[in-house]
Amino acid sequence: MGEVGPLVDADSVPGWLRPLVEVSAELDSRSFTRFSAPEGSFTRPASVLVLFGERDAESGPDVLLLRRADTLGSHAGQVAFPGGGAEDGDGGPVGTALREAEEETGVDPAGVRPVAVLPELFVPVSSFAVTPVLAHWEKPSPVRAVDFGETASVARVAIADLVDPANRYQVQKAGRGWKGPVFEVDGLFVWGFTAGLLSVLLTLGGWERDWDTGDVRDLDVALAEHEARIVKTVGDETHRE
Repeated sequence: MGEVGPLVDADSVPGWLRPLVEVSAELDSRSFTRFSAPEGSFTRPASVLVLFGERDAESGPDVLLLRRADTLGSHAGQVAFPGGGAEDGDGGPVGTALREAEEETGVDPAGVRPVAVLPELFVPVSSFAVTPVLAHWEKPSPVRAVDFGETASVARVAIADLVDPANRYQVQKAGRGWKGPVFEVDGLFVWGFTAGLLSVLLTLGGWERDWDTGDVRDLDVALAEHEARIVKTVGDETHRE
């Protein structure tokens, strides 16, 4: 694992992003997850780009997310940060995160300023050791699903919507000791690794609002209800047209 912490002077980033850059040097994996790779186990290095931008002062900061294609063999249909496995020539986690983001969303790396590297996080279901790279979208570029075989959609999601208590609850899966946060926003159902990382970052960044952490729902039921709402919304819009 490479160096963890700020990549830039915290005073050189927008005020709303400064707390995350400043705190990045104080974090370890336990700040985000209770999971760690078993000693001697094989892990695959990967990176994700946590790209924060701001369309204008009125709309406030946002973060770039994508929804994976429903046809993928793993994590199909799930919402994620742009990212993926490391490749020879990436030169480290930052290079991996930028390459993957460009391949998946078409974002122009020239307008992206990496500002901090977070601790490597182990994802048990895939055995990936994921390094989140925080970045500031200094010069936003158009984004899209570059390859529909991999990415279903791409969205800039407002931080204000993520921290809205009406858009947050927790889920658990029957028979497992796991419980984690969910965000339902902009037609997206964000859970798992991505929601867990987002939840911690919202707290560290000073954005979090009080929400009902006691609202715990069954994952399968909550996901099915979400999908039913999306189908109904699409149907209503089609009918109006």
